[in-house]
Amino acid sequence: MNPDGGGVVGTERASPRVLLVGAHGFIGSAIDAALRVHGCEVVRCVRHARMGAPAADQSVVVCDMAEDVDEAVWSQRLDGIDAVVNAAGILRPRGADTFEAVHVEAPLALFSACSKAGVRRVVQISALGDPADGEFVASKHRCDTDLLRLDLDALVLRPSVVCSPRGSYGGTSLLRALAALPGMLLLPSGGAQRLQPVLLEDLGRIVAAAIVRKEPQCGVMEIGGPQVVTLAEYLRIWRRWLGFPAAREWRIPVGLVRVGTRIGEHCFRGPLGLTMQRMLERGNVAAPDAWTQVRDRLGVSARALEVALAEVPAQTQDRLAARLYFGLPLLRIALALLWIGSGVVGLTSSAADVAAAIGGPASASVLWLARASGAADLLLGGLCLARWRPRWVLGAMLTMLAGYTVVIGFLWPKSWLDPFGGLLKNLPLFAALVLLLATEERR
Repeated sequence: MNPDGGGVVGTERASPRVLLVGAHGFIGSAIDAALRVHGCEVVRCVRHARMGAPAADQSVVVCDMAEDVDEAVWSQRLDGIDAVVNAAGILRPRGADTFEAVHVEAPLALFSACSKAGVRRVVQISALGDPADGEFVASKHRCDTDLLRLDLDALVLRPSVVCSPRGSYGGTSLLRALAALPGMLLLPSGGAQRLQPVLLEDLGRIVAAAIVRKEPQCGVMEIGGPQVVTLAEYLRIWRRWLGFPAAREWRIPVGLVRVGTRIGEHCFRGPLGLTMQRMLERGNVAAPDAWTQVRDRLGVSARALEVALAEVPAQTQDRLAARLYFGLPLLRIALALLWIGSGVVGLTSSAADVAAAIGGPASASVLWLARASGAADLLLGGLCLARWRPRWVLGAMLTMLAGYTVVIGFLWPKSWLDPFGGLLKNLPLFAALVLLLATEERR
């Protein structure tokens, strides 16, 4: 079979049933599609069965990689399974989702259960890089080492930067956003860092090839595209694809880059952090013969990034997503600071200040209401800034804003005529909160 002009060449296994762990992820969803194109029956193992009803040839198993660290839990999920693909992973630890649990303990429990259940074919999606780059890479490699010691037909794939014109996630979203900055192109340390981007769809075909071919595929394979580019070239390619004009390029000194990544490491949950900085500084390039091995062993050909982008023109939503990557967090921070400021004012205003604001005498109950609403504003602003349960917090902020508007507008209608537009300013705040709620990413 050779789907999409670049698939598997050679003898295949007949319709294997595959347990795909992490099927809802950026990489997992592409692997899911490629496996089904190659005739596999896919059992999607996911954390939340939230994506609607599965297709007719699929079933869904709910799992939690932070808790499922006992092989007995996985053994009952392997009934009728012929092969396993693990594409689960996290960018940052959070609560029970630690690198050790999600990247090491749970996968090894799964692989050990495979060994005992006779499910020999296993593909592990790992990470290209040096363990010294950070625990993200180190934990993946620890799991790889222990997996290869088991009596399994185990293949470990270590891709470089995985990207696609059909979407992005994590570090690829950050890089796409950097390429889309209005009027400028910021180049960390000059942008000389070397990358070897691999297309998401090509990675999916590689995994499918490893599953359907009869010959065992064992060991570690580094996966990089056919072209090595610098970070500056990579950003220019994406900027051209997005349809933005060439921009002035600014070299960001290495010291400033390191300060920024340290701030990202401790203050944000996204990919901007020390691991990404170290991986870029070291370069994220596969071995020189990496694609030769992929072609010879799996019969899969790859496409250069610009060739793949030319096949899928950018749409309006691509440009919006790239520009909103930095815009939405700025909007969130601005609203959080507004709520915090409003809370401080509500808690510290005197009775005279409250009376002046409502255009009448401030009774004890009105003053108490100002204090209570100030405390609520301060709490919600802080939680919004910390991104604690964001959908719940944003919903509460929207509810409080509606309450303020209705109550104040009804009891003190003069507020609508305030020369500074006190209540009228709530209307764009409604729109901003609705936008943040609509774009809040669950995964």
